[in-house]
Amino acid sequence: MIIGCCFICAFFVLINKGEHKSDIQKLLLYHMYKCQTVFTIKVCVISVCLQVPIEGFIGGSVVLPCSSAEHDLKLQDINVLWRDKGSETVYDIIKGKDSVERQNPRYKNRAETFPEEYERGNFSLKLINLNHTDSGEFSCFITHSSDSKQETVWLFINGA
Repeated sequence: MIIGCCFICAFFVLINKGEHKSDIQKLLLYHMYKCQTVFTIKVCVISVCLQVPIEGFIGGSVVLPCSSAEHDLKLQDINVLWRDKGSETVYDIIKGKDSVERQNPRYKNRAETFPEEYERGNFSLKLINLNHTDSGEFSCFITHSSDSKQETVWLFINGA
């Protein structure tokens, strides 16, 4: 996109050599602004698309996906933090072991993971007995010795 915009701007300079400089500058500024606006909009659309939407129903359950591209992981080097709306602790996996010590009471006995899947890089979270207050953003933060990653999912709750 940026390369295309630069090409258009350079093309206008070459074609319009005989025009008054201020007209060329106005034309270039117009096209640069137009290209910048389109590029900004596309970047925003792409970032929104990277957030995974998940639909759940009141009283039902959902699996919120979270995975690492690396497989055969050393569990003692891995920490996974699940957070809702950016800050509340939903579930933690510390050094490859489940930890619910700091878990928000709203999620007690409602959030679970799949420990048998950890070595394959799957840290998805199952949330049961859904209610309207569960709607919103959930983030999974994976950190291990060689990399870190964040995944965000949006949970939408529909009536029963």
